[in-house]
Order: sequence, then C-alpha cells, then structure tokens
Amino acid sequence: MTARIAIDCMGGDHGPSVTVPASLRFLAEHPAARLILVGQEDVLRPLLSGQSQNSRLRVVHASEVVGMDESPALALRNKKNSSMRVAINLVKNGEADACVSAGNTGALMAISRFVLKMLPGIERPAICAPVPTINGHTHMLDLGANVDCTAEHLLQFGIMGSMLISAMEHKERPTVGLLNIGEEEIKGNEVVKAAGELLRNSGLNFVGNVEGDGIFKGEADVIVCDGFVGNVSLKTTEGLAQMLAASLRSEFKRNWLTKLAALAAMSVLNSFKRRFDHRRYNGAVLLGLKGISVKSHGSADELAFGNAIGRAYDAAENRVVERIAGRIAEMVSAQQPATSVESV
Repeated sequence: MTARIAIDCMGGDHGPSVTVPASLRFLAEHPAARLILVGQEDVLRPLLSGQSQNSRLRVVHASEVVGMDESPALALRNKKNSSMRVAINLVKNGEADACVSAGNTGALMAISRFVLKMLPGIERPAICAPVPTINGHTHMLDLGANVDCTAEHLLQFGIMGSMLISAMEHKERPTVGLLNIGEEEIKGNEVVKAAGELLRNSGLNFVGNVEGDGIFKGEADVIVCDGFVGNVSLKTTEGLAQMLAASLRSEFKRNWLTKLAALAAMSVLNSFKRRFDHRRYNGAVLLGLKGISVKSHGSADELAFGNAIGRAYDAAENRVVERIAGRIAEMVSAQQPATSVESV
C-alpha cells in the first residue's frame, strides 16, 4: 500500500516554516509515501523550490486558516475552506488515507468527527499517544477529548488502543491496563470499577488496574483512562521532564567542578535526552473515526512534526481503522440479538 497523507500546512504555532520542510524531509526518507500539502498556495509554492517535478507531492489550495485560539464551533461552522477542513475532506473523499495537523485541538476534533463520522459501535473519539517508559513506551487514551466518560466508553478506548498497538507494533495481544488509584479491583470510583469489570470480560489481554507510577514502569502496552485524568497525567509528565532538565542544567553550571562533571557525563546526558525527547513521541491519533486524523503538538519543530507524519503514515499502512471496526463488529456479533451496538 502507498499511503497518501494530507498535511494541514497552515496549522500550529509555526505554520509552513515547519510543516513544509518536515514534509519534504519525510518524503525523501519514505520513497513509497505520497503527500498532499494543503494551505494558501501563494505561501506554500515558494517553499517548494526544486519540487515541481515530484510526482509524489501535490499542493491543494485552501484560502482560510483556523486560529490556535479560535472557537471549535465557529471553525466548524464558518471556515469550510480552512486548510484543516480541506485536509480532512481529502480523507473523507478517499483522496488521502490520513491527515495531520498541528492546529487547534478542539477544532481538529470537532471537524474530524463531523466530516469523517464515528465508526459503528464507537460513541466517542479518543486521543491516543505514546508515552516513554523505562523499557520503551506505552500508549495512553484518552488524553483530553472526553472529560466525562462512562464505563462503556472506557471499554471502547481499551479496544481501540489494543487494535492500534496490534496493528502498528505487530503485537498479537497487547496488554491493556486501567489507570486507577490502586491495583485492587475494589479501588476507584464506580465508573472505573464498572469499566474494570467490562474489560475483564472483553477478551482483551487485560492486566488489571495500573497506578500512576505503573505508567512509566511499562506495566501495560495500553493505559486506559478518561480524558480529564489522561490530560492531567500527560501535562504533569511534560512539566516534570522540563523541571528535571532545568534542574540538571542548573546543577551542572554551579561551579567549575560541576562543569567538568558535566563534560565527563556529556555522552550519558545526550543519550538520556534523546531517549526521553518529547519530539520523538509527537503525534496523537484520534481513534474511533472512519478515517485517520493525527494531532501534532502546536509548538512542534521540524523533527517533531515529521514524527507526527510518521504516525499517520504507519496508521494508514497498517489499516488501523479497519482493525478497530473489525474488532467492534466481532464483539457486537457475539452479543445477544437484543443488545444494541451502542452498548459495546
């Protein structure tokens, strides 16, 4: 399969100055990929010198831009020719297999859901992204799309996350954990306890409750939680990483002895920095839609945005949407005839 990725080039804090170079670099590193750059053509064309004969690159004009602080409802209603909307439409129309945007998260979620629609049996989309651990990484969802969730929503998140990892990392039965305040089944609020029961009976490789520290111990391939808890956890992690990095720099600059120690430890520090560089984990997939939509950090640089394109490319290549739809259909068919699809 030759994956075609639509890029919202105007979104994010930096816009085309980052998205276009990142796209060209990705195209050079992936000979089978095809990219569709969406945005204001008079802005994009000057950044594409030497690419006029590249058959794997296409530019689609979009006259409008969704602002980073713009109301999602207004962006959905009033900006039908925004670069974000046009990129998502390309997925809807079958001209692209996935889209990537560093733009307004709320607008991307609203437009993606409106245009692409939900998969049958999935009630809400969820934001899923990798998080580094001591032995690699785990994937968490939801990271902010749904503040309030039912037990059934958390079950659906577990199914979607499991299918994502199975497809993209080729693990036959990835482990699934439920983020909770304790490992015991009796811990947690009523929604989490009910979700635990559903997950235990789901046929997924459910390993039980995972506490906060278990995220970074790598106790499960997929960590399920509602969007409120997931977003707080993610932002806490990012803040802690920034604090540790700043503290290390401060300590190593304290005096000439600590500066010498920093020079001696430079290779170790660089390896540590590369291992936990948040740019390597950029790119959150909006799961549950009838198409692939990937959210990049708004502040992403060229390296980070390229990794977000890579996430979309891998998701398309490995047919993540089809795998999720197939798993949901299996679970629905296994239920009693009187049970509705929405109860999955």
